[in-house]
Amino acid sequence: MPVVLSADEMLPDMPDYSVERMLQARGAREVAGVDEAGRGPLAGPVTAAAVVLDAEALPSGINDSKRLGPKARVRLLEEIMGCAKVSVAHASVAEIDRLNILHASLLAMERAVAGLRGTPCHVLVDGNVVPGSLGCDATPLVKGDARSLSIAAASIMAKVTRDRIMKDLAREFPGYGWERNAGYPTKAHRDALADLGVTPHHRRSFKTVRELL
Repeated sequence: MPVVLSADEMLPDMPDYSVERMLQARGAREVAGVDEAGRGPLAGPVTAAAVVLDAEALPSGINDSKRLGPKARVRLLEEIMGCAKVSVAHASVAEIDRLNILHASLLAMERAVAGLRGTPCHVLVDGNVVPGSLGCDATPLVKGDARSLSIAAASIMAKVTRDRIMKDLAREFPGYGWERNAGYPTKAHRDALADLGVTPHHRRSFKTVRELL
C-alpha cells in the first residue's frame, strides 16, 4: 500500500534502504527510485533519473545530491553506473512551455522509468505526486531524496547529467553563466537576460523570461 511520508517528519542524517527492503519483503523484487533536477531554472530541460540499486552492492556515501559537493556527486555517479540499473531522460524546453513544469517533470520521470532495462516491480518517487504512466506500482515519498537510497541515487544521476548539459549549452550561449548557475535565476543570469536577451533554451512560460519578450 503506497504511503506518503509527510514533510514534517524528522529527516534522517543519511538516506537508507529500509523502504526498499520493506517493499522487497512484500514481493517487489526490483524497486526503482526516481527523482528530477531542473524544475526551478529559467533555461534548459528538466532531467529525471530512475535507478534500481543492487541491495548487495550499495555504494557508500549516497545522499541527496543537494547535500553533496560536485566531486562527490561525480564519484558517486560513476559508482552507481557501475553497479545499478540506470536510466536518464528529459523533457524539453518546448514541452515545459506547453505542459507546465510540473507535468513536464512527471513526463521526464515516466521516460526515465520506461528507459530502464525491464519494468521494475515498484517505483519510489520523490515528492507527493506520482506520474500516471509508470506501468507498475509506485509510492510518493516527500523529501524522498533524504530518505531513500534509490531516490538519492537518482537525484545524483539527474543533477550531474543536467549540469553537464547546461555546461555544454553555456559554450553555445556564453554570458549567462550556465556553467555556474545551471540556468537558475541568479542575479548574474537575470542581468544577462536583460542585456543579451532570450535564447531558444529559455523557458518562455516562466514569468522572468516572459516579461522580457
